[in-house]
Amino acid sequence: QVQLVESGGGLVQAGGSLKLSCAASGITFRRYTMGWFRQAPGKEREFVAAITWSGANTYYGDFAKGRFTISRDNAKNTVYLQMNSLKPEDVAVYYCAAQNGGTVTFAREYDYWGQGIQVTVSS
Repeated sequence: QVQLVESGGGLVQAGGSLKLSCAASGITFRRYTMGWFRQAPGKEREFVAAITWSGANTYYGDFAKGRFTISRDNAKNTVYLQMNSLKPEDVAVYYCAAQNGGTVTFAREYDYWGQGIQVTVSS
């Protein structure tokens, strides 16, 4: 049974930081590209960041560049999203996802998803 479990969300003031973690089980983690997406109320799911199996390549949505950093630890089957300089517009449920081939920015091309975790930024 595949499980992706996010943690590290919560409430932070604007300008603050949060680090999300996503622990994977039931898959050969090192074979998967891992991604983070987010969905705000009333909006479509949005690509945040992705990292290839080795960590050699990373990809970011335009809003995330320079503020967010994705990383992974294959020994711990965990992917991380460090979010700095958070803004009220970053409020959303954040999801991690696993992909074994495909376009990293397309949510529909991910095979497995976590349940999501809330990030709230107060102004």
